[in-house]
Amino acid sequence: MYTLIGSLKTRSFRVLWCLEELQVEYQHIAAMPHSDEAKQRNPSGKVPALLVDDDVILDSVAICQFLADKHGKLTHKAGTIERGKQDSWTQFALDDVESPLWTHAKHSFFLPKELAVSDIAKSTKYEFDRAMKVLETRLGEQQFVTGDTFTVPDIILTHCANWAQNIPKWDFPKGPVLDYIERNRQRPAYLKAMELRQAEQGEPH
Repeated sequence: MYTLIGSLKTRSFRVLWCLEELQVEYQHIAAMPHSDEAKQRNPSGKVPALLVDDDVILDSVAICQFLADKHGKLTHKAGTIERGKQDSWTQFALDDVESPLWTHAKHSFFLPKELAVSDIAKSTKYEFDRAMKVLETRLGEQQFVTGDTFTVPDIILTHCANWAQNIPKWDFPKGPVLDYIERNRQRPAYLKAMELRQAEQGEPH
C-alpha cells in the first residue's frame, strides 16, 4: 500500500487524483509543507512525498509518472514516440504553464518582503496567457494532450488551471482550452479527489 504525505491544497492533489485514477489502495496523511511530518521525508519540507514500502519518492510529477509506469495506466510505454510526445507535454506543463504560477505565488506569499517584486503579476500573467495560446494550438482537436489517452500531463495541466483560476483578476481563457479542462474535471477520479480535498478543508461538497 502507498502512503501519500501532503495537504491536498498543494501539488499533492495531483498524486491523489492519480491514485484514484489507478484505483489502488493508499493512505493519506494531510501534512502541510514544512511540518515535522513533511521534513521527516523531505529535508526541504516540501510535499508531496510518497512512501513505497520502506522507500520514499519526492515531487508530484516524479510520483505520478512512477505510479503510471508501475501500473501501466495514464502513460504511454517508455521508448515509444508516443511517450516522447507525452514527456514533451509534461515539460511544457512545468516550464511554460506552472512556472509563471509558481513565480507569482512566491512573490505574493512566500518570499521575504524585501525580495518580493510587488508588480510581478504583469509578467507572470503575460507568460501564462502566452502558454495558454500555445496549449490551444498544440491541443488542436484532440480529446487529451496525447490524443485519445488520458495521461499524466493532463493531470498536471488541469491542476495548473485550478491554480490559475484561484488567482484574483486572472481571467482564464474560454474556448478549446477551457473545454479541455472541463472535460478532465468530469472524470470520476477527479471528482473523488476534489471531494476528498473539500473534506480535508471542511468545505461543503
